[in-house]
Amino acid sequence: MNPHYKPHIPITTWAEEDRPREKLLLHGRRTLSDSELIAILIGSGSKNESAVDLSKRILNHYQNNLDALGRLSVQELSKFKGIGEAKAISIIAALELGRRRKDAENEQLHSKITSSFDVYKLLSSHFFDLLHEEFWIVLLNRTNRVLSKVLISKGGQSATVSDPKIIFKSALEHNASSIVLAHNHPSGNLKPSSADLQLTKKMVEGGKILDIGVLDHLIFAERKYFSFADEGLM
Repeated sequence: MNPHYKPHIPITTWAEEDRPREKLLLHGRRTLSDSELIAILIGSGSKNESAVDLSKRILNHYQNNLDALGRLSVQELSKFKGIGEAKAISIIAALELGRRRKDAENEQLHSKITSSFDVYKLLSSHFFDLLHEEFWIVLLNRTNRVLSKVLISKGGQSATVSDPKIIFKSALEHNASSIVLAHNHPSGNLKPSSADLQLTKKMVEGGKILDIGVLDHLIFAERKYFSFADEGLM
């Protein structure tokens, strides 16, 4: 046997946590690579190549550029061995949905924040189904229009580091007049911890010195939210 020959190993024989579908269910969509996500779309490979390997081959051909992949026609995608018309259509449809989602997200930027629910609508998609904590800030101009959304940190299941210096540095770089803080509780508990209360107090005090208003702090959990401002805790 050729020592360089690598026999094809079907995805169905992989360890459960390595299979794209099962991996998504167990660990969430953000743990999957681009090739694994595309493999879910096309469903199956061939007797000589798994769906993941086929996806890697397609991505490699376009230097792993999803934007370039999104501009392909059904005919162009179908030129890859293992990709028929139905699979090509699935890939194109999914990438088009991603483009439209991005357009919708861009429309949200520069929108005006008038309530905690406006912040919830702006950030909720970033927190859905997360199994770890993330800390985000929303940067606003003098009329409370959104300048940017910034991911400050990622953590474990129970905490993430939120350094006021990094937060205010982002605000100053964007010439923000005010900011809104936001993080999630993967446990599903909306109640702010003592650390959440202390950080909020520290941020409000620091903002006064820099003339940057800290308008609110939202906690996201199970598609609900808690607003410090609404509860009189700012």
